[in-house]
Amino acid sequence: MLKKIVILLEMIKFEHTVFALPFAFMGAFLSARGVPCPATFAWIVLAMVGARTCAMGFNRIVDRKFDEANPRTASRALPAKTVKLSEAWVMVILAGAVFFFACYNLNQLTLILSPFALALTLFYSLTKRFTWLCHVFLGVALAFSPLGGWVAVSGTLQNYPFVLSAGVLFWVAGFDTVYACLDADFDAQSGLFSLPSRFGRRNAFRIAVLFHVIAFALFVLTGIIAGLNYFYYIGIIFTGAALFYQHIVVTPRDLSKIQLSFFTLNGLISLTLFVATWLSLVV
Repeated sequence: MLKKIVILLEMIKFEHTVFALPFAFMGAFLSARGVPCPATFAWIVLAMVGARTCAMGFNRIVDRKFDEANPRTASRALPAKTVKLSEAWVMVILAGAVFFFACYNLNQLTLILSPFALALTLFYSLTKRFTWLCHVFLGVALAFSPLGGWVAVSGTLQNYPFVLSAGVLFWVAGFDTVYACLDADFDAQSGLFSLPSRFGRRNAFRIAVLFHVIAFALFVLTGIIAGLNYFYYIGIIFTGAALFYQHIVVTPRDLSKIQLSFFTLNGLISLTLFVATWLSLVV
């Protein structure tokens, strides 16, 4: 059983929860203007883990045929048959139940918004079948993270800095566009949609740069609107440097360091912005 759980967690890249979770914390801390109560904090963690596990498990299920045909993804658990389809569905259903249970224990507005947030994350998995704006849909889904954290604490959308969610949207759309370059040829041959398969890797990189410039500007604007101090802007400087660096080390002709760009640097960006926000609110 333990081995099966480990395989399931690896299948959904559980460690990549670090992308969205810090932004949920960021929204929660901004709403509380400090550290939320421990119970609220715990329910937020449970809700985010449940939502992402449900969404990623669903993604692996609906994409299993494409994953099997793609040499890069053929070793994933479902194509490799190290996990049964029924087991994957059980994980998705249980994770969804955990998400709704956590939202129920937060407040009424969180529970009301929860079906829309989860439906959007599930819907993203289908968008590559009909639109090259799939990266934007993923951005919209993850943009619910800081909004959800805010609502979990305050129970209202009043005074929420929507520029933060917009920043998350363009940040995610940018790095997902770069990551999609790995499968540009396969997507084009399989009738799947993405910016790299539609416009080519070079143009996709240019679009990703534009997305990240917009994201950086929106993150700066978040600090201004939220009245954050210099600790936040130290984090902004690091964020700008990390965004700039990942567009240097990964190019349309050389994708060999894309793991550094997609996973390490972007994980550090989300963590840095959260810690910078935390320090700005409590110091």
